[in-house]
Amino acid sequence: MNGPAAPSSTNPVQPWSNQAGDTARERITSRETVYQGGFLRLERWTVQLPDGRQADRDIVRHPGAVAILAEPVPGSVLCVKQFRPATEQWLLEIPAGKLEPGEPPEQCARRELAEETGYQADSWQALYSFYTSPGFADERITLFYATGLTPGTAQPDADEFVEVMTLTREQAAAAVAAGDITDAKTLVALLWWLAQPQKNA
Repeated sequence: MNGPAAPSSTNPVQPWSNQAGDTARERITSRETVYQGGFLRLERWTVQLPDGRQADRDIVRHPGAVAILAEPVPGSVLCVKQFRPATEQWLLEIPAGKLEPGEPPEQCARRELAEETGYQADSWQALYSFYTSPGFADERITLFYATGLTPGTAQPDADEFVEVMTLTREQAAAAVAAGDITDAKTLVALLWWLAQPQKNA
């Protein structure tokens, strides 16, 4: 029995472009603000579908956020344990926070790392920028990798109660494998980190 055909070298995968297929784009015909919160806004959009019909879309507008994969020493990563009311659970996450108006992502990342953990970092590398729930929200997170850390005193927000923890590579890998990491940005960060060559302490 013949096996599956080998991929054809004459038909390579085409590069992805988010500008492709403009004829299938939904076009906004109207929008209204349904709710304005402290930093979130819920909008109701009416859109024209590619086939000419109309549909409603509920869209959550978000200012954007950052997340920080901080490595205090090679082979360990900072996490924070905090209660998330929306999930009614304690979650283990990497430090993160939302952008203030006009705030550059790296400046926000430096501020959030210091506030939540007390650490300052000498080296910052932007890894990824990604949408968290593009089906209904425009929140986009920029993920940073921070090294060369110096400890300090954490200054969390008045309504923020977090426990700072350090995970080794082995602990992080075990937590991911066991399904104990249920926060998406933290999964993205840890899977990237665990795939990197291990550095000497």
